[in-house]
Amino acid sequence: MADDRDAAAAAPSFGLDQPAPAAPYRVLARKYRPSSFEDLIGQEAMVKTLANAFELGRIHQAYMLTGVRGIGKTTTARILARAFNYEVPAHDGKPAINRPTITMPELGVHCQAIIESRHVDVIEMDAASHTSIEDVREIIEAIHYRPVMARTKVYIIDEVHMLSKSAFNGLLKTLEEPPEHARFIFATTEIEKVPVTVRSRCQRFDLRRIDADVLVAHLASICAKESVAIEPEALALIARAAEGSVRDALSLLDQAIAYGGGVAGSSIEAAGIRRMLGLADRSRVIDLFAQLMAGDIAAALTDLKTLYEAGADPGQILVELAEFTHFVTRLKLVPQSGDDPIVTEDERRRGDEFAKALSTQVLTRAWQLLLKGVQEMKDSPRPLATADMVLVRLAHAADLPTLDDALRQLSNLRAGADAGAPPPGRPPSGGSRSVMAVGGDVSGISVAASPVPSQAPEMRLASLEDVVALAAKHRDIQLKLALEQDVRIVRFEQGAIEFSQSSRASPQLAQTLTRRLQEWTGTRWMVAVSNEAGAPTLKEQRDAEAAAAMQGVRALPLVSKVLEQFPGAEIVAVRSGEDAAASDAGTTGAGDDEVSYADQISGEDDL
Repeated sequence: MADDRDAAAAAPSFGLDQPAPAAPYRVLARKYRPSSFEDLIGQEAMVKTLANAFELGRIHQAYMLTGVRGIGKTTTARILARAFNYEVPAHDGKPAINRPTITMPELGVHCQAIIESRHVDVIEMDAASHTSIEDVREIIEAIHYRPVMARTKVYIIDEVHMLSKSAFNGLLKTLEEPPEHARFIFATTEIEKVPVTVRSRCQRFDLRRIDADVLVAHLASICAKESVAIEPEALALIARAAEGSVRDALSLLDQAIAYGGGVAGSSIEAAGIRRMLGLADRSRVIDLFAQLMAGDIAAALTDLKTLYEAGADPGQILVELAEFTHFVTRLKLVPQSGDDPIVTEDERRRGDEFAKALSTQVLTRAWQLLLKGVQEMKDSPRPLATADMVLVRLAHAADLPTLDDALRQLSNLRAGADAGAPPPGRPPSGGSRSVMAVGGDVSGISVAASPVPSQAPEMRLASLEDVVALAAKHRDIQLKLALEQDVRIVRFEQGAIEFSQSSRASPQLAQTLTRRLQEWTGTRWMVAVSNEAGAPTLKEQRDAEAAAAMQGVRALPLVSKVLEQFPGAEIVAVRSGEDAAASDAGTTGAGDDEVSYADQISGEDDL
């Protein structure tokens, strides 16, 4: 016997006496997923509505849950499925419960299976991978069979907006008149993509983003349960990055614990969270904002590079600058905005200083430039260089006056120019002129001179301009352009035209013009090509006039002062008063003479 015992002791155990393997790790988002309505945070309005509906027995046949990712749509659907099928047998002197209710103090007969998504009567379908009418047809055919175990058969369709049009149409009749034992619960992040015919058959609940203070308190309670020490500022950073999504917050907290809280006795610090998320130190971002508002571009670029070398993402820095700009703007308009729990004391104090010092117009302009810069970053192959250029624009704009200030200064300049200007006369090229300046907040400056009286209408074809107007009136754009750009008049008389043409002109230009003039006037015209140089083309004449007009307008005292006041501003166009009026009316004209002649011919046609 002793030998047998010794042999048994010496025999290999093949690992049967080894300790059982540890249970697999469950991420925080799953471990702390709510299982009852009491566990839901931030959705008090929905819970109250459902509580009253269940109490009154007014339970709808279909529910539509909508909202951003990670706020509990699918979780709420499973809790609703529990409520529909809540059943607890009598025990320990407590009466049995066998009716729909949202008050579920303990797990019922079907609760655990529903929570773990394995109940035979609670069917979950992902519409992203089951989009066709065939998938919906399976639901329609199976819905008429009564539940196997539970009281109610529940269909949970996630991302319902992904269903095809035919699938939605196939679902309509069943959705409107389902069997008494069936309920539908839909979840979607894009409610506008769900047909209105489906939405009108559902009771809709918009799950709201979780407020920052509620999310911070929720994260703090989970850290206490997990025995994790974490700085309050680190929780605020996680809550801010989660943007109201509980799932995102828990995933970030999981990552933060792995990043900085794995050692016993250690604490997760805000600095570590910033490095993990690629965020810049908030105080450094505020310093950068101050440098930009002061126009100190050299210091701003130096600080940006320092933050980049420390691990901050350039695009995220621009986002944080935009967020701080928005925060300062809200402080200026709603001082109570500083009471947000995720706002640090330093951020609140300095934000209040900027709110008092900066105007709404300056803050609005900074927001627009940063928003445009954030969009540019998405397509840029060189993020740091792009961020540099965005800061250059922002710092340069900080020195420019606001629109109100610019208009006030221009009014003063106009008054001074009128007081010391020579007697009024017409500009060098004649007619009233409009000067368009680009730079800062100034989009246009009008300088008016005495208009030149228009000449009497000429009904005969007395010049090339009249022929161009006639071509414009008859919509022959190709000939019109050729006459403007390629024809140099040598002799023009009624019934006869002689011209030289540019090297790029069509060899058939003379024949085409002869034919068109006979069609349009009913008179035979003699058109010939000459070897003489001829006058400049109409386009060359207009270019010369525009150059002269630009030079004349630039010499005006008021314009000179405007250009001095706004460094970098340019005169981009000089237009006559008639051209400006036509542009404001949204018309497209070929030119003053052409439009005038076309009006004389048709009385209404205008190009």
